[in-house]
Amino acid sequence: MAYKDLREWIARLERAGELTKIDAAVSPYLEMAEIADRTAKLPATSKRGAGGPALLFENVTGYPGASVLMNQFGSERRMKLALEVDSLDEIAARIRTLLHPPTPTGFLDKLKLLPALAEVGSFFPKVIDKKDAACKQVILQGDEIDLAELPVLTTWPQDGGPFITLPCVITQDQKSGKRNVGMYRMQVYDKSTTGMHWQRQKNAAEQLRDRLRAAATDSASAVDLMALTAGGTVSASSLDTVATQTLTAIRGDRMEVAVAIGTDPATTFSAIVPAPPEIEEYLIAGFLRQKPVELVRGETVALDVPAHAEYVLEGFVNLAELRTEGPFGDHTGFYTMQEDYPVFHVTCITHRKKPIYAATIVGKPPMEDAWMGKAVERIFLPLMQLTLPEIVDVNLPPQGVFHNLMIVAIRKSYAGHARKVMNGIWAMGQAMFTKCIIVVDQDCDVQDLNEVTLRVANNIDPERDIQFTLGPVDSLDHASRLPNYGSKMGIDATRKWAAEGFTRAWPPMLKMAPEVKAKVDAMWKKLKIE
Repeated sequence: MAYKDLREWIARLERAGELTKIDAAVSPYLEMAEIADRTAKLPATSKRGAGGPALLFENVTGYPGASVLMNQFGSERRMKLALEVDSLDEIAARIRTLLHPPTPTGFLDKLKLLPALAEVGSFFPKVIDKKDAACKQVILQGDEIDLAELPVLTTWPQDGGPFITLPCVITQDQKSGKRNVGMYRMQVYDKSTTGMHWQRQKNAAEQLRDRLRAAATDSASAVDLMALTAGGTVSASSLDTVATQTLTAIRGDRMEVAVAIGTDPATTFSAIVPAPPEIEEYLIAGFLRQKPVELVRGETVALDVPAHAEYVLEGFVNLAELRTEGPFGDHTGFYTMQEDYPVFHVTCITHRKKPIYAATIVGKPPMEDAWMGKAVERIFLPLMQLTLPEIVDVNLPPQGVFHNLMIVAIRKSYAGHARKVMNGIWAMGQAMFTKCIIVVDQDCDVQDLNEVTLRVANNIDPERDIQFTLGPVDSLDHASRLPNYGSKMGIDATRKWAAEGFTRAWPPMLKMAPEVKAKVDAMWKKLKIE
């Protein structure tokens, strides 16, 4: 049975022995973050295993009656519990079946496909009546709105303020009507405004740019506006007259936004997945939980929000308004410094009675996001293989903070194949941010970093086998030559062929004779070496 809401998920964690309730007084200013960080870094040898338990803080300093959930996804076991599978590869197998259904050979085979098609249809989100939506139990508008009533965390000493770190940010494309759910940190400025850290290449930021382009008088003006504003990320004060006039003309135009905090785990997880732009995250959540997500219409926005969320913030972003956001201690292990981002104005807060605030902390890996990222890697491998079928496996090591390093094993079929794969990855959705790509042959286990290191160190001639290219980089990359633009590197660590100009003999790797291994296996326990 799919988890209806965060509370059913918490109850499941408790039954599984995966939850620790903390009744000691703990402040949301730095203290919760330090406890969660230490917990996330517990080793596999600890009593609770790698990543420690989920944490429910029930005595929040300065917030009587409040509770805060952290580290809910912070281990492999909890990720599997969250998605209700014994192995994350189960979900990948379901995706492969959808992408490559068996070819029916007769009428009976076609009939057998109907239940699978009907099942997919049952995953579409369902809008329910407001009276049945738990998130509507308390509704606050006007002077009642006060974000300071939420136990929002400050996670690192130099942070610019408290940040909402686990929000499901909901927008809607004006042209297609597609709903988007993304996860972008939100710095709380005051009672009713926050930052909206829409990274430049994310769907919500593109929806905002579409609104800016639509305000231009013609296509040439739209091109100028994008160039002069760096895609809507530079304020009007530094622009020429034409761009300033365009932005001034739309200064009052708004883009509706809603933010859900504390949803069922599949809905929260769907907000971080690199889904194809045409597929709604609500549908992905339904597919993951094998049951549709229940939605309800907002009070002050024409957006559908998760009906059983703990909190829902409704409001808007002014198209021409930017404000300084940051610094923020990020998952790179460094602070992301101050930069201008859109401002979210809250027009309504709805929440459940005695709401549970869900939060996370990011920083030097391993942390909770490492397990979430590993789940994304396993689940969405089939989508990568749909575009690049030669890919056998991928590994996004947490130490590479996901966008800095990708290790790829391929079935090499022709000269230059590794470089083709590198360029294909750099052209693929969020994978375009990958700073370093290592390509190895299919007989290398990419999950074994010892094996990968051995292959890379031995199989490359650096001048010949390292490729550099320029393109978009992650907004969090503090080392790039310019914000959001810099170089990327690909390493071809595959065996080199004569067809690639390698004329020397390539030595075989060491491998013990199978019959010797079998004989030693049989006597190993008797040797009492371990």
